[in-house]
Amino acid sequence: MHILLLYTSYFVVGYLTFTLTLFLLSSVLPTLSFPARCLSAYISLVICAIYGVFISLALRIAGKHRLAQHLTARSFAFLMRYTTGVTFRIISGSHHLKASRPCVIIGNHQSELDVLLLAHVFPPYCSVTAKSSLKRLPFLGWFMALSGTVFIDRANSHSARQAFSGAASEMLSHKQSVFIFPEGTRSYARGPELGGFKKGAFHLAVQAQVDVVPVVSANYWGLLGAREWRFRSGEIPVRVLEPVSTKGLGVEDVEDLTMRVRERMLEALKEIGETPEGRMVAGKRA
Repeated sequence: MHILLLYTSYFVVGYLTFTLTLFLLSSVLPTLSFPARCLSAYISLVICAIYGVFISLALRIAGKHRLAQHLTARSFAFLMRYTTGVTFRIISGSHHLKASRPCVIIGNHQSELDVLLLAHVFPPYCSVTAKSSLKRLPFLGWFMALSGTVFIDRANSHSARQAFSGAASEMLSHKQSVFIFPEGTRSYARGPELGGFKKGAFHLAVQAQVDVVPVVSANYWGLLGAREWRFRSGEIPVRVLEPVSTKGLGVEDVEDLTMRVRERMLEALKEIGETPEGRMVAGKRA
């Protein structure tokens, strides 16, 4: 154990020293800010994941474990502000995130940095959704299970409606909101673009008869471009749109609901991209 702790301390000191050196050298070679901020983001994520396990255990004892993801997310947002200089700021509609509980919150998915978007928009009593198989993963699965993640069992399901039935019941019984990226994958878009939406989030909202709350973050290709080795500090504007009711809707309405919400989000994405803040983080001239 002593040797393990010794080597761990060597690794941490070396990691931090290397990262700080890259930051210092980036004033001469700007491209070095990309690996410097990536390394800073990774260590921030690890620190907050460890914190999340302990805070989940403590809150579970107190019967408040469904607050764990909110508190862990806030710690990540705080840490990333100082380690990378990147933040997301809600410029309108923040009250919708709490007023509609429980609800299905959805957002556009641009890159790995969207983990930080979650950190800034997660309201209390909200969680991500995850495949049931992730429960078995060490550390990550433990944190998810301890913090009230809404797990979706697709093992024996033949449709999105069946897969989300258990999740809908859990949302209603615990008044637990969930956050889902309906695009299903990162777009790495260079402009105000949205990929096609998968219907799972909307099946879930219709089954639970809860509102869909769209969250739109400005395109931030000007801050983060992996192919260009660009990772800059900055503040990314976010809009929370009016909740979309699903009261009275059935499975036959899911496709139309999906299309309507996507159109609203794409319109908002284009609008926010034309603001001075949006143009700045997109890498356009103001």
